[in-house]
Amino acid sequence: MAKGVNKVFLLGNVGKDPEIRTTAGGMTVASFSLATADRQKDAQGNWADKTEWHNLVCFQRTAEIVRDYVKKGSQIFVEGKIQTRSWDDKTSGEKKYKTEILVNELSLLGGRGEGGGERSSGGYSKSNTASYGGGSAAASSPDYADQGITDEDIPF
Repeated sequence: MAKGVNKVFLLGNVGKDPEIRTTAGGMTVASFSLATADRQKDAQGNWADKTEWHNLVCFQRTAEIVRDYVKKGSQIFVEGKIQTRSWDDKTSGEKKYKTEILVNELSLLGGRGEGGGERSSGGYSKSNTASYGGGSAAASSPDYADQGITDEDIPF
């Protein structure tokens, strides 16, 4: 079978404070949800927001960065891959499934006061916030005034 591609890029806001745990072997693991929003016109021509929730999992150094810098509401950009786990429920015996994004790279966006800053999982180098649409400078923020989008339209 030919090699496939499993790559995910997400830009969104953290839904709740990350859950941090350590495995018996000492590996740090961070789990949290990320909300991405899409805006589309409905049948009547009105703008409607659709939020999609993603389960994210980070390991080792990336999990430590999440532990130290990510909190509810933080805007982040991640690159990773999709994985679906399955298990048998102990009470019902039913087979359960959970789809997660295994994070390979993480960039913290937004201002320093928003849990963002200039750190990334690839070290402590400045993240390329301009190419990801983030950053704290008003000049680098996209202007959506001509599309009728205001701050009140953002669900966070």
